[in-house]
Amino acid sequence: MRTRIEPYRVKVVEPIPFTSIADRERALAAAHWNLFKIPANLVTIDLLTDSGMTAMSAHQWAGLLDGDEAYAGARSFQRFEAVVRTLTGYTHVIPTHQGRAAERLLFEAMLKPGDVVPGNTHFDTTHANLERAGARAVNLPIAAARTPAAEHPFKGDIDLDALAETLARERVPLVIITVTSNGVGGHPVSLANMQAVRALCDKHGARLFLDAARFAENAWLVREREVGLGERTPRDLARAFFELADGCLMSAKKDGLVNIGGFLALRDGALADTLRRDMVLGEGFPTYGGLAGRDLEAMASGLEEVTDPAYLADRIAQVRSLGDRLHAAGVPVMRPTGGHAVYLDSRAFAPHLGPLDLPGQAIVCALYRLAGIRSCEIGQLMKGHSGPGGTPEGAVDLDLVRLAIPRRVYTCCHLDYVAEAVELLYAARSELTPFEIIEQPPALRHFGAKLRPRAPR
Repeated sequence: MRTRIEPYRVKVVEPIPFTSIADRERALAAAHWNLFKIPANLVTIDLLTDSGMTAMSAHQWAGLLDGDEAYAGARSFQRFEAVVRTLTGYTHVIPTHQGRAAERLLFEAMLKPGDVVPGNTHFDTTHANLERAGARAVNLPIAAARTPAAEHPFKGDIDLDALAETLARERVPLVIITVTSNGVGGHPVSLANMQAVRALCDKHGARLFLDAARFAENAWLVREREVGLGERTPRDLARAFFELADGCLMSAKKDGLVNIGGFLALRDGALADTLRRDMVLGEGFPTYGGLAGRDLEAMASGLEEVTDPAYLADRIAQVRSLGDRLHAAGVPVMRPTGGHAVYLDSRAFAPHLGPLDLPGQAIVCALYRLAGIRSCEIGQLMKGHSGPGGTPEGAVDLDLVRLAIPRRVYTCCHLDYVAEAVELLYAARSELTPFEIIEQPPALRHFGAKLRPRAPR
């Protein structure tokens, strides 16, 4: 059969809000043109993020009723611990309420001011938590990752020569490889690249951790794209990545298929003891980590379900179908399509706007106004900042708009609506206007900034 169908059927439905253009114009003005501040009940299709937006399975919902809410040593923790140990091979499993809590715990325990932490591309909270610990976050993507139109299968790979140079020159206690790489189009990291990183870390005495938020999607794309690996199962390939690292941190709100939760898993017992001791002040007792027992049950089931080949084949195909349709229509997108989102190339989409005109923000605001679709700018607004001594802000390497697809939430018809809206907006792209920041917080400015459209210069 040529027709692809979702490998599940719908059991519970939730109404979708429909609003007028006038409603959405008022919402944009009230939110100071920042889509993070738009109320969800004014959003028709929400592609702001795939994090925590998952529709859980019947088995996960059943697990909520079976959750053991004991403060210490709950049965739900024991099940969760066993699932993570089987998946990763790591002995020490520490739950946290989400991924950024895992980042904070690990970085505070391992880093000191002046340390350098290279990665393929650190995402926003990772970068901020590294800087909060006094370290310097260094992004070392391969050259092809900086060219959205390039048809490279593994834009998530780290530049091995640049990593070797950094390891030799700087004080590097830790290297982080993010799978898939959210900052460069949701692209996968190849197993060959991961093996080479392991060898470099061993040579220079650095530890290697995975940011494993989308480990299963990475495994599936490796299975599709890396020569000689097509017969291996997603779970087997995921385990191969985990075995090459000293540990992992994870936001389970992605490939854990849950609405809240995360964890750290590692081999080093002494480091695990430090993390468990430190987490009591902020996250809670080490066997619940800021979560209810029912959350641990749902997370355990999600980590088992996410490596199902039928689920992953549909998940990747759904995202790819949207990306391929937009590409065929001439819309500039990051190629090839990655795992969890379709990324528009903002500068190619709106070439009449300069980098500091915030073209990505112009696109996300216009797309919301046109069709009630909320998306996310991954470019100048998110990653830009002024230089040392208050020097003017420079242009970032990649300026993208992310259409993040929540897992098991939207149908093919919903994404056809998204594609039509993006195509209509692209046809009218010359009407996109520049934006400017009128107020911003000192860190992670995209979450809290106030903006406004301005007249072209």
